[in-house]
Amino acid sequence: MTNGFKTNGRPYLHKLRYYWRDGGPVVTDVTIALCFAIWIVEVALRRFAPNGFVLMIGYGSFQPPLATRMPWTWLTSMFLHAPSVFHVLFNMMTLLVVGPYLERLMGHWNFLALYIACGLGGAAGMEVYCRLSGDWMLSAYGASGALFGLFAAVLVVFRRTGQDIRTMVVWMAINFAMPFFDHAVAWQAHVGGFVTGLALTWLLVNGFRPLRAWSLGKRMLVYGLAVAIILAGIIVWCVPVQSTLL
Repeated sequence: MTNGFKTNGRPYLHKLRYYWRDGGPVVTDVTIALCFAIWIVEVALRRFAPNGFVLMIGYGSFQPPLATRMPWTWLTSMFLHAPSVFHVLFNMMTLLVVGPYLERLMGHWNFLALYIACGLGGAAGMEVYCRLSGDWMLSAYGASGALFGLFAAVLVVFRRTGQDIRTMVVWMAINFAMPFFDHAVAWQAHVGGFVTGLALTWLLVNGFRPLRAWSLGKRMLVYGLAVAIILAGIIVWCVPVQSTLL
């Protein structure tokens, strides 16, 4: 039996292709699944191999003074979460609220580009704060920076289309209030992600007049690449010189 699909022994693959073509939130679902899978590995390592857990967090979290020595952490830190189930559950619930809407609106690859850019903005926010404050004893991991960028994107879209943003504002207020109740929350990453999402989405919606007739994919390629280069430049510029010489 094929249940309406020509499976050739691969029913799940065909269903996934249909889900992708039909505009289903594939990237959102995969991101949530990946974050939960990584979190389970973290919990298992913490319980049965503490040294492995320390290495995983140490080499996966974003550490501002080591940003140029460990550039992969600009990406890996977006998918790590604290061993507490609250951290990963709250972030994934948030992604489930905003992700499907934006992914269906923008398309899979454009949404993924936005998500990664906002996560990179979160890292840049941390780096700028450390540079201005002189406090380099910070590190961060989690999807929050990217999620706050998605919040900003929704606000820009809702404002452009005239939709009611009150529910989204309430959800955002809850997230923005988290640092007041949990001082371990990296609010600097939240701000960096939010500003990045706001700027990139504004460029996509408005942007430079000659580019407005371009497809969304082409605009994302131009604006997304420009924003990524700027953020990478900010991160590299902010890293203390002595850290690059270690």
